[in-house]
Amino acid sequence: MKVIKKDNTKVMFDKNKIINAINKSAERVLVKLSEKDCEKVCNYVIKMCEKESEIEVSNLHKLVEKALDNVNSEVARSYREYRNYKKDFVSMLDEVYLKAQKIMYLGDKENSNTDSALVSTKRSLIYNELNKELYQKFFLNVEEKKACKDGYIYIHDMSARRDTLNCCLFDVKSVMSGGFEMGNMWYNEPKTIDTACDVLGDIIMMSASMQYGGWSCKIDDLLAPYVEKSYKKYFIELMDFAKEINGEVDESILFDKALKKANRDLEQGLQGLEYKLNSVASSRGDYPFTTFAFGVAKNKFEKMVCEAILKVRMNGQGKKGKKKQVLFPKLVFLYDENIHGEGKEMEDLFELAIECSSKSMYPDFLSLTGEGYVPSMYKEYGEIVFPMGCRAFLSPWYKEGGMYKKDENDKPIFTGRANIGAVTLNLIMIYQKAKLENKNFYEVLDYYLEMIRNIHKKTYEYLGNMKASTNPLAYCEGGFLGGNLKPTDKIKPLLKSFTASFGITGLNELQKLHNKKSLVEDGKFSLEVMQYINNKINEFKKEDKNLYAIYGTPAESLCGLQIEQFRKKYGIIEGVSDKTYTSNSFHCSVSEDITPIEKQDLEKRFWDLFNGGKIQYVRYPIGYNKEAIKTLVRRAMKLGFYEGINLALSYCDDCGHKEENMEECPVCKSKNLTKIDRMNGYLSYTRVKGDTRLNKAKMDEIKDRVSM
Repeated sequence: MKVIKKDNTKVMFDKNKIINAINKSAERVLVKLSEKDCEKVCNYVIKMCEKESEIEVSNLHKLVEKALDNVNSEVARSYREYRNYKKDFVSMLDEVYLKAQKIMYLGDKENSNTDSALVSTKRSLIYNELNKELYQKFFLNVEEKKACKDGYIYIHDMSARRDTLNCCLFDVKSVMSGGFEMGNMWYNEPKTIDTACDVLGDIIMMSASMQYGGWSCKIDDLLAPYVEKSYKKYFIELMDFAKEINGEVDESILFDKALKKANRDLEQGLQGLEYKLNSVASSRGDYPFTTFAFGVAKNKFEKMVCEAILKVRMNGQGKKGKKKQVLFPKLVFLYDENIHGEGKEMEDLFELAIECSSKSMYPDFLSLTGEGYVPSMYKEYGEIVFPMGCRAFLSPWYKEGGMYKKDENDKPIFTGRANIGAVTLNLIMIYQKAKLENKNFYEVLDYYLEMIRNIHKKTYEYLGNMKASTNPLAYCEGGFLGGNLKPTDKIKPLLKSFTASFGITGLNELQKLHNKKSLVEDGKFSLEVMQYINNKINEFKKEDKNLYAIYGTPAESLCGLQIEQFRKKYGIIEGVSDKTYTSNSFHCSVSEDITPIEKQDLEKRFWDLFNGGKIQYVRYPIGYNKEAIKTLVRRAMKLGFYEGINLALSYCDDCGHKEENMEECPVCKSKNLTKIDRMNGYLSYTRVKGDTRLNKAKMDEIKDRVSM
């Protein structure tokens, strides 16, 4: 039998071509067909064609599809979707070319951590566009692609999801201890604090470039041992020098001098880290989104690290008289009422942190002893749970029991774990779809929750086939829990402790759509929806044995995209889509004229329904009023919040004058300003060199801010 191809050429029928084609289709949906399955398909095709001398290739495809339907429906669907690949690829490459041209000549503002003016960043962004198209083509089925295109769900970071994972709490101690290998070079464990800071910078640049989200570590207990080593080294040197000159020196003076020298090296090392993390783009094309957590100091060296971090940040970077704050690393102060509270032993450290926040908007403050999930981990187990980047938190993973506690002695582990990706629901789209199609809202919501669930399941399976050599520091050198694999090993065993996120935005708009009331005016329906989603996710966790988490999405470009998608399908609705942006996660609208205390109380209702990612922040329309900031932060700590400070910092690049939220320098009348605003859980430039790194929707939101 001969097969008539599309160009009318004829070739002899070859069943091996069918076997190759169906196996490729199976691979795309992570299915492995058995030899028996393949034979079943081929035998069916041969039987149906046994009386034919010739058959057109299109009819042959139909027979293969029909046979696959009886073998594996997922593979059959994959086969159908791939049939028109040549046409699809031409269209896809045209799309990539157009986006590449835009990036080359106009830049890109989807991610404020990328400077799209740089050649290296442009290259990375163009590659990302191609990778995004490939992800949609080969990873998603028809229904998932349609849901993304229409806007009912949003898959974050599609440009990187084929390669790697999202954010992490990196175990730097395990990597550094005893030395490690990086880039075929052996790094000895540092012996001094200045070397430790240099090595830490190298570890961050390498490991953070191997993922696409926030990279976090606890910094005080990490660096303290190296501060102590430097201190002892200087003390011995000073003692030796005193002996050489036959001098009789009070040892207490030498101790003091050695401590000052070690502290100087610490501050210079941290300053060097700030320079590196804010000026050297990673191989991924962006500046590594790094977070340092600190504050619960157990000895004087850990406290030295805490104080040095805050002082270096407050001093800023740049020329004398023209110093500005930096964006990275993001700082998170770990607040324990028992040591940082009024009259407690380290109240002075908290006071210093407040002063730092009043000048630079960082650190954010994370309560370890208030109410809620994060404090309970600390109070019950002594485990410090801090965010991976701007707001993502890990679910507990127990040493013995895994997802669930084995017995009363079992303890959770957080360090060395990560998130494999987030997919966000567009709740206002889902609500309006249900309303206009006369369907039950929760039934439509279930459909999209199941869709996200299946995407996550595929992601766990897909990433599990990656080799440890793709991220050696994490998978081979101990950066991740269980990360002592051989380079050729698959990483699947490590992924068991990683979370996958169901993102939520626009609860304020959802409430408006439901009964024309905002979260300030009502909020009951939004609370009901979030409780329903929590119950569903808990069911999914038990059934799939995956650590799913509910994430209050920090919508950067998404805040505008969701409204564009809603308007395209459902038009402009007052209070819902009449602005260019949606509200972030469970936050009240930024334009609400409410006090910081009212905002804290209103958002507290949702706090324990977003344990996979959350932050609470308020705007301080009171200048750099340190006492007011301190009062509100202490209140937030009692409520168990992860609290951010929003001030709006402005610097004149000509004369160095700085004040809150200026549009023109009152000293020299220059408009050459650098402005830093809180994006949501992190800080970004709203003006630098006359331009902004933020998209229009986010800039519109910033203009409307009253309570945020």
